[in-house]
Amino acid sequence: MLAGKLILSAKLVELLLGFSLIIQTLEYLKLLPWTVEGGIWDWRIQRFDIPPSAPLIAALLDFIFISANYKILLISRLLCGISLMTMGVNPVSAWFLLFTNLLLLIRWRGAFNGGSDFMTLVLTCGLTLGQSIGLFEGEAMGWVAALWYICIHSITSYFMSGWVKLLNGSWRRGVSLPIFLNTGVFGPLPANSIFNKPWFSSLCSWTFILWEAGMPLSLISFEIAMIFCAAAVVFHFLVFWFFGLNRFFWAWVTSLPAILYCSTWKW
Repeated sequence: MLAGKLILSAKLVELLLGFSLIIQTLEYLKLLPWTVEGGIWDWRIQRFDIPPSAPLIAALLDFIFISANYKILLISRLLCGISLMTMGVNPVSAWFLLFTNLLLLIRWRGAFNGGSDFMTLVLTCGLTLGQSIGLFEGEAMGWVAALWYICIHSITSYFMSGWVKLLNGSWRRGVSLPIFLNTGVFGPLPANSIFNKPWFSSLCSWTFILWEAGMPLSLISFEIAMIFCAAAVVFHFLVFWFFGLNRFFWAWVTSLPAILYCSTWKW
């Protein structure tokens, strides 16, 4: 049997990841008219990335990514996302999601939407690891492994992002933030925008730096983790609002239940 906190964390990860996968897959399905023969994302163009020394791999990917089979792959992934939300994960669905995620990374030359796709890879790897361990060590141990795997990768992503900003003088001075916002949905910013005021831009930049770089502190206690995770929800919502990156919001929010669970760990 799973303990109460472990059950809640596991269910939240399943629900949020399932919803995130559904959104991603619907976006891929929307793009199907541009991935067929003659489209701007025609697989025949991208397949030139495959070296001539790997004809079997090229043939396999040709079979998967031709229009009809690619659509079947996406619909299967969509149904698996729905199943994840309604019935939970199992070893077969976990491996299927990991495999299809890797295929989509190949299809889009590494990532369709940057870090959110790699965080989705972390999440599907975590589920696959947990389900595989669960077959031998029991469901509870499997979920503990999955949540810790997701937690470590998520915290590391925040930590690295914060320290990169800290080491960058333009972020410390608040110069980079308005530059980024100028490229956003509402950019370029009006001349009188508060984000163009050096004191406000610096304040926001240092808030992001300290929060991201300090993310490992969330493992000290559940209360501290709640503060850091609440800040994460606000941050990712702002990224969605200003840049339209909905995938980033759901991918990283899915990892937060793992951080909250691991913050309660008794060493």
